[in-house]
Amino acid sequence: MSGTVWVCLALFAGLGGAVAVLAGRAGLREIRRLRQVGLPAQALIRYRTLDEEDRAGSPRPLLQFTTEDGRVVEVFSPVPPSRTHRLIDGGQVSITYDPDDPGQVLVDGRERRWLEYAFLAFGGTIALATAILLTYRI
Repeated sequence: MSGTVWVCLALFAGLGGAVAVLAGRAGLREIRRLRQVGLPAQALIRYRTLDEEDRAGSPRPLLQFTTEDGRVVEVFSPVPPSRTHRLIDGGQVSITYDPDDPGQVLVDGRERRWLEYAFLAFGGTIALATAILLTYRI
């Protein structure tokens, strides 16, 4: 391959790494913001009943809660159930919601910060590798 092709591929990879870093930073910033301005609530866990035609059911349940001003809000859970943190139909879970936009919620203890840090690490590694490739034109 020619040198121009390698440079284009490296720039494309570097752009992808930069996007991953930005996504990780934005996710961590949103978690921090919701922790600071959010209000606590208890949410009822509800699974949608599927019709015979509806085969594409979401694995994430609906969370139904009442805001501080009395509105009933229903949103999809931002996290799927897992073996260790099962979200049982009819159960309750503690959440933190944004009072200005109650559709933005965090399930307490399940913020998935590790995913945001993984985006930062992966994106940073790719961006660094791109910088090295472009510097030394390996």
